[in-house]
Amino acid sequence: MLDLKWILANQETMAGYLKARKHDFDLKTLVELDERRRKIIGETEDLKAKRNEGSRKIGSAKNNPDIDVNALKAEIKAMGDDIKNLDSELAEIEQKLHDCLMTLPNKLSDTTPIGNDENDNPVVRTWGEIRKFDFEPKAHWDIAEPLGIMDFEKGVMLAQSRFTVLKGLGARMERALVNFMLDLHTQKHGYLEVEPPFMVRSAILEGTGQLPKFAEDLYKLQNDDLWLIPTAEVPLTNLNRESILDEKDLPLYYTAYTPCFRREAGSAGRDVRGLMRQHQFDKVEMVKICTPETSYDELEKLTSNAEDVLKILKLPYRVVNLCSGDIGFGSCKTYDLEVWLPSQNKYREISSCSNCEDFQARRMNLRYRPSDPDKNGKIRFAHTLNGSGIAVGRTLIAIIENYQEQDGSVTIPEALVPYMDGLKKIEKI
Repeated sequence: MLDLKWILANQETMAGYLKARKHDFDLKTLVELDERRRKIIGETEDLKAKRNEGSRKIGSAKNNPDIDVNALKAEIKAMGDDIKNLDSELAEIEQKLHDCLMTLPNKLSDTTPIGNDENDNPVVRTWGEIRKFDFEPKAHWDIAEPLGIMDFEKGVMLAQSRFTVLKGLGARMERALVNFMLDLHTQKHGYLEVEPPFMVRSAILEGTGQLPKFAEDLYKLQNDDLWLIPTAEVPLTNLNRESILDEKDLPLYYTAYTPCFRREAGSAGRDVRGLMRQHQFDKVEMVKICTPETSYDELEKLTSNAEDVLKILKLPYRVVNLCSGDIGFGSCKTYDLEVWLPSQNKYREISSCSNCEDFQARRMNLRYRPSDPDKNGKIRFAHTLNGSGIAVGRTLIAIIENYQEQDGSVTIPEALVPYMDGLKKIEKI
């Protein structure tokens, strides 16, 4: 959520952000609502002052027979009714303002490029050497099913399309990847491991920006105000909602493994085969809470933390800076990590690392008290960041495809061998 005062004082800038994001929103409606809100407040204050003056006159009426007490009482009652009606209208106006602000996307960083879509995302850097195969590389589904480590038909039978059953060493490698990523982020990068609930209340999803805008992409329980989480970003970022933290305790680093649940409502026809786009998938998430002064340095560190996973696994990747037409609703700046997939002969997204500045903090009332006396101890909104550290299923895809052998086996990356009890290769039984 953006600061209403800032929007009203920077309407041209905000209109530019909306245009760059291709977001259709009429700022005029917001301005008119605020003008009506201010007018109602002024009218209410005037009526309350007149009512107070009338009450004082009634108090002195016993000493002044010229004052018509009954007429004054009737006038005061009428003013009370008017105040009540104005208060009711004000509550309605403020709710409309709140609803408008909840649908407005975030500002854009000065370093977020202007563009239309993913084709306009500039490449920041590329890492790793793309393997040259002396045979035609296969897609992960054509490798995994003969090895008996994935069963796509059983996933459909148990649930529906875009669900998969991992079996044997496939399930084992998924678990190995989760443990490897959590160990890396907690032991090397300094994150606190958390195991949050996998279901959250509506207010929690509103706090990070998934509601109300993305309701159709979420799974909701029928009999409770609970939703399955689309990412661990949601519970992790909300851990300190409605709190005032001390600056000396910042930054806070959280990491968690969770399953994630998404309807993928807008992805019909995209990546229909394999693990690339599932309704249920595993992810290790990273979240940071910090001060405004440090948040962009923290974004670089966060991105580097995600890159470490791919570097250690020796998976070629590139980092792109998302343009205005491709960036997420709540982010000011986002780096995407894209891993190389031989079967597609291109890079595909495997992690997004974003700085939301104070957008989420305002929605969840997450603040901190500065320790610098020059800031007069004024309470400020914190900045929040999040990033995949990384998507486990997509990492499994990348390993299977990049480490495939001509005989149909898959070599296990050296860093994962200890997590696989020393196993170095997955072969047909």
